[in-house]
Amino acid sequence: MHDLAFVRANLPLVEEKLRLRGADLSLLSGFSTLDTERRSAITEAETLKAQRNALSAEFGRLKREGGDVALVGAQTSALKEKTEQLEALAAAADLKLRELLEALPNLPHDSVPAGTSEHDNLCQKTWGEPTTFDFPARPHWEIGEELGILDFERAAKISGARFVLQFGSGARLERALANFMLDLHTREHGYVEVLPPSLVNSESLFGTGQLPKFESDLFYCVNKKIFEIDRDYSDPSSGIAIEELDRIRSQAGTANHWLIPTAEVPVTNIFRDETIDLSAGSISFAAYTSCYRSEAGSHGKDTRGMIRQHQFQKVELVKFTRPEDSYAEHEQLTRHAETVLERLGLPYRRMLLCTGDMGFSAAKTYDLEVWVPGQQTYREISSCSNFESFQARRANIRYKPEGAKKAEFVHTLNGSGLAVGRTYLAVLENYQQADGSVRIPLALQPYMNGETVITKQSLGRTL
Repeated sequence: MHDLAFVRANLPLVEEKLRLRGADLSLLSGFSTLDTERRSAITEAETLKAQRNALSAEFGRLKREGGDVALVGAQTSALKEKTEQLEALAAAADLKLRELLEALPNLPHDSVPAGTSEHDNLCQKTWGEPTTFDFPARPHWEIGEELGILDFERAAKISGARFVLQFGSGARLERALANFMLDLHTREHGYVEVLPPSLVNSESLFGTGQLPKFESDLFYCVNKKIFEIDRDYSDPSSGIAIEELDRIRSQAGTANHWLIPTAEVPVTNIFRDETIDLSAGSISFAAYTSCYRSEAGSHGKDTRGMIRQHQFQKVELVKFTRPEDSYAEHEQLTRHAETVLERLGLPYRRMLLCTGDMGFSAAKTYDLEVWVPGQQTYREISSCSNFESFQARRANIRYKPEGAKKAEFVHTLNGSGLAVGRTYLAVLENYQQADGSVRIPLALQPYMNGETVITKQSLGRTL
């Protein structure tokens, strides 16, 4: 979220930055009017309060002296009524301004290239040569199904489309990747491992910017008891008072929750409404969780395989930094994600996203894209973003600079380190062999119980 005073003082700049993002500028159309109304109402209310204070003093003097207080009392009451009207007007304008500011995306950093789509992103580096074979490369879904380690059909029977079952060495490979990533980030890169909840409240999703704008991308979990209470008793004709309804709800258990789309949400909100100590430098967390996304609007895209699943696993990196450190930390976080790919021997490229392709909350984003030879293309495997103070302002996360009298908002960063499922499919496609087996990268072999090659699994068959 943006600072009201900053937008007021830099409105032309804000409009230009939002134009570069392709944002709807009509969101700002009523800003100046609302801001003027709010400030005028506050100023007039303060003036009337001063007048009321003077009249109150006069009222007291007259009463002590036995004088007529009727006129002064009437004037005081009129001023009070007018003041309350102005305060209500200011509060309404303030609410509308907050809603307006909440709907605005973050402003792109000056180093972000202007553009309208992914076609305007800039390739900043490549690592490794795209893998080639002397046999036709196959996509991961064919490799995994033939080996018996992936089963999309039975997963669809259990849960529907965009889910997968993993078996045997395939399931172990997923676990090996997660353990390898966590060990790398905690032992070598200095992150503290954290295991957060997978269910979060609405305040957490607001803090990181998923709500209210991206509600359709999320899975909402309804507490059945609360649903039934609201259905049966919320109607005024039920005769249940609000206080009694709240008591019944509290006895029913916890409120409704959302499944996390990424560990960024619970981990960033660890410090919501807190002032943290950054005197020793940034705070860095690494979290391994399942992630859940409805993939709204992705119908017909990546329907085969593991690219766009409703449930997938990810190792997420989150940093809380001082503003002056955040862009150096952004480069470092991105390098940490790249190191995973390099240790696994997976060719990739780093893309600097343009203004029109960045996420709502980001000020600057690098995407890492891994080469997948079975599809003859690069696929996004990590997105590393600096949000500056955008999320911290929404979540009220502050720190106190050395020597400062008041606390300021921190800068937050996060990136996938990496998306485990997409790393999994990249391993299958880059390490496939002519006989259909898959070599296990050297970095993962210590986690694979002595296996060096994944061969066809024998799991039993139904008749």
